[in-house]
Amino acid sequence: MASHEPVHPTNSLSADAVQQISGRPTVKGPTRLVFRSKTAADLSCLLDLDPQVVSWSCVTPSTARREQDYIPDFLMDDIDGGRWMLDAPGKKLPDDLAAMSANAAKQGARYRLFEASEIYDGFRLRNARDLLRYVSHGVPLGDRMRVLATLDEQGPLPFGDCLRIIRETQPVAALASMILQGFIEVELDEALLGPETMVRRIRG
Repeated sequence: MASHEPVHPTNSLSADAVQQISGRPTVKGPTRLVFRSKTAADLSCLLDLDPQVVSWSCVTPSTARREQDYIPDFLMDDIDGGRWMLDAPGKKLPDDLAAMSANAAKQGARYRLFEASEIYDGFRLRNARDLLRYVSHGVPLGDRMRVLATLDEQGPLPFGDCLRIIRETQPVAALASMILQGFIEVELDEALLGPETMVRRIRG
């Protein structure tokens, strides 16, 4: 992961009320989850499943340098070494998007405000939530090797066929964990995950 100097979100606006969301392990986020809205919590699920995201963190009032500093919902690092300030929709912003982008650029970051449709349209969020239930599940080496070797030999296979390869642990949990760990991939946008969903190996 690229090394960055700390980014201190600035732009005067008092912090929104903070809601602590606990009990959801993350793939790329912090161990302590603090969000200022349900929408931000939902957006974090998409960040965990986005292959362009290396890591993300919640931004809380304690992160800001002054009490009146503006606080985005997330800081995010991407695979190209870029740093982003991200906001979920539904927030009252202190400036227009151009000013927000200019402020972020002064701190070596880029700014993005998500639209509600980017989070809630389609199937990605529902699929992400289903997969993230298994983020803490470990996959035995034997099962991982069998799945990857079979995909190497036969190419992409339906999810249902891959389930039959798993012998040492719970099949759905094992495949979900391998997706979250970046060994295999599935299409998350077209439909809800099912036996016919195609599974492909990811090559680093």
